[in-house]
Amino acid sequence: MASCGRAVMFDWPNITVPSSSEQGLKPGDEDLQRSTCVLGFFPVIYYSSLLCVGVPVNILTAVALSRLAARTKKAMHVYLLALTGSDILSQLFIIFVGFLLETAVFHREVPTLLLRSVSMAEFAANHASIWATVPLTVDRYVALCHPLLHRQISYPARAWRIITVVFFLALLSGIPFFWWSDMWRVARPPTSLDSALIWTHVTIIYFLPCSIFLVLNLLIIHRLQARQRQRRLGKSTAMLLAITSAFAILWAPRTIVVIYHLYVSSVHKDWRVHLAYDLSNMLAMLNTAVNFFLYCFVSKPFRAAVRDVLLLRGGSVRDKRSHRDHQPHPPNTLQS
Repeated sequence: MASCGRAVMFDWPNITVPSSSEQGLKPGDEDLQRSTCVLGFFPVIYYSSLLCVGVPVNILTAVALSRLAARTKKAMHVYLLALTGSDILSQLFIIFVGFLLETAVFHREVPTLLLRSVSMAEFAANHASIWATVPLTVDRYVALCHPLLHRQISYPARAWRIITVVFFLALLSGIPFFWWSDMWRVARPPTSLDSALIWTHVTIIYFLPCSIFLVLNLLIIHRLQARQRQRRLGKSTAMLLAITSAFAILWAPRTIVVIYHLYVSSVHKDWRVHLAYDLSNMLAMLNTAVNFFLYCFVSKPFRAAVRDVLLLRGGSVRDKRSHRDHQPHPPNTLQS
């Protein structure tokens, strides 16, 4: 899931390929077929910048959401916290280890077992990042369409159990991708195993979650429109729509290019597909760093929590005032 390999001054051949014997090619054959990486060093700069921005803002998001979760006791903040944690894992495994270390630094000249193990971890983190949003969407749907049921089943302890199951399933779903073929560097046509893994991948990371988001979001919007008194979108609902919309937009190009690679033209042979795949991966990885800004734009409590964290304050003025108002007052001795 990383981008293209090392660069030279004028032409950027994709030279970080497996050995000829590993691909079943004669020496020199892959040089005649290999597509060029026209982006040069730009992917290294882009992913380094994304990592330098994304990891700190996600850590800040995690701390702010932890305070909100402890303060409000809402399951929604638990789901958002899990989403943030999985985004951090995706940034570390996919961007830092998969691209910057394996590809840009070591040029994939590492043991094959390590490459495949990292690939498995990348897909597991990626699946966790995407599927952590699904229980959040279900929670918001139940809250708006079945409020009485929501009061009974939505609480932090239950949310943590659900997230544990989601993460465990994401870990299991990453195991088959131990055999994932590197699209940039494998010259042979996709095999039946490649086809099965690609369709499994796009189903897990896009088609299935997007179908769930679409159906539940439409039901939520329909429910809100049916309420005559609900004239504006609630903050929680607006946040959910922003998260799921950003995901659907940023991951759509990569899904299209992967299927195009499978049936039309190979990333390894066609520089245009190679370029499209690089750019679509950059957009997809951007999704791991945008949620902080979406939360800040939509949620005033989140902005207040972030301000408290940055100013090293234990809580907001509003919380302190609320706590003071709930303290017992001495009796008024002036009244008879």
